[in-house]
Amino acid sequence: MADYQVVIAGGGPVGLAAAVELGRRGIHVLVIEPRVTVSHARPRCKTVNARSMEHLRRWGLADELRKRAPLSTDWSQDVVFCTSLTGRELSRFSGVLGLVAEGDRFPELGQQAPQYVLEELLRDSVGDLPSCELRTGLAVTDLQQDAAGVTVTATDTHGTSTRVTAEYLIGCDGPRSAVRPLIGAAYDGEHALRPNFGMVFQAPGLSELVPHGPAVHYWVINPDAPALLGPLDREGTWWMIAFGADAETGARDAGQLIDAATGTTTGAVILSTDPWTARMQIADRMRDRRVFLAGDAAHLNPPLGGHGLNTGLGDAVDLGWKLAAVLDGWGGPALLDSYAGERRPIQERVIREATANMAVTSAELLADNLDAADEDGERARLTAGERIQATKRAEFHSLDLVLDIRIEESPVIAHNPSALAGSRLPHAWLDGQSLYDDLGSGFTLLVLADLAASEAVRIGQAAHSRGVPLSTVNLSGHHLRDRYGADLVLVRPDQYVAWADDLAPEPARLIDLLRGECPVATKGATT
Repeated sequence: MADYQVVIAGGGPVGLAAAVELGRRGIHVLVIEPRVTVSHARPRCKTVNARSMEHLRRWGLADELRKRAPLSTDWSQDVVFCTSLTGRELSRFSGVLGLVAEGDRFPELGQQAPQYVLEELLRDSVGDLPSCELRTGLAVTDLQQDAAGVTVTATDTHGTSTRVTAEYLIGCDGPRSAVRPLIGAAYDGEHALRPNFGMVFQAPGLSELVPHGPAVHYWVINPDAPALLGPLDREGTWWMIAFGADAETGARDAGQLIDAATGTTTGAVILSTDPWTARMQIADRMRDRRVFLAGDAAHLNPPLGGHGLNTGLGDAVDLGWKLAAVLDGWGGPALLDSYAGERRPIQERVIREATANMAVTSAELLADNLDAADEDGERARLTAGERIQATKRAEFHSLDLVLDIRIEESPVIAHNPSALAGSRLPHAWLDGQSLYDDLGSGFTLLVLADLAASEAVRIGQAAHSRGVPLSTVNLSGHHLRDRYGADLVLVRPDQYVAWADDLAPEPARLIDLLRGECPVATKGATT
């Protein structure tokens, strides 16, 4: 018997999210993480998007993240472009990044929060789950697998190794993943040529000098320091990216770059630095038998748009519920086969759109006379503003990428004529309560018409006979049938629609398809 059902290599946000998804379903999980404590030095992710917040809501953690976040959702919903932090404004976008409600579209606003805040919350959540264990100070260094399971070798900083066994292993160990090469996988893709220099610095009182008001972040368009920067808290901690600065230049001129970008003498105290180049890469395989890759171990994209970590959380959720289904005995082999097929098109699209965002940074928006006080300056700023609006809007208003991606091909989604199948369930508020709060932890069958009640019973019986957890929610009194285009909507644990129709002529066959036990030929199915 294996020591654990699932071992997770890497206890960053993606690995921890996978542990939460599994642990809440009672799966015995071990997370192995080299870092003893969460680092505050390089808060690379600063936005938990609306879709990730939906998962946090499902886990009961959304409100707690908001409590811990240094900046509340009402801090700002704007992105400002300016010649310096204290200089002239060129343009702005409002209502960005899902930080403003849009009626029924989603139940949770996005949340500005440094990555370490999310990571500490997820560590606490894993610690609260009886079936989960987090071991720090160790890194996965080797693995061997056979038909029965995986033997995982973990090594501490002194070179002492220990071995544990598991039924499955998930590699969430980042860009320098040990798991990726151990399963024969490698990144495909490119590096950007231009270097960038990230910094976190302390400059109390700086925000009081900014004439543009609070912003999620500020794009600085000036030749001395084309940059992107923003606040991490209200106590004067800021992050900044100096575009085009290499490690040597950044280390030597960090203070000058900050002063040039802010337009004032800050006396900033540098807390950390992070030289980097953008990478547009994806692993050539995401699975080898009992071993899977997720998050940065599987794909990398430029950070502009805030999609990287959030895409990784989507990986964790997709793989987590499917692994739990197989381990609980009701999920079939096609369920795990569907992981890469469902996630890879999403990952590829994120890489494409993030690469497009990276194609126009502050360096590409430089122009003469932007700070001039004369008519030439007015014309230059007008032209710059028009270009900014034309080239950057998609980066800040990207909810189609966050919420509306449809799974076009999957062996475990019944792609019938309904356009709803393969889509995230359209959200609705019902008497002030989120429809998502009515969804069960397994499959949920929404009954949208009274006449469909008997059909729902047949589907429920088929699910029960196969051990598939399915709850039924009668919504016939809420007039949602026309919106969803079917009498019955069957929703997966990850809030994606698995099937929608008025009738299920063969309920048992339908349930077998959705649980991955009967991958019959259907529109978009893979073999």
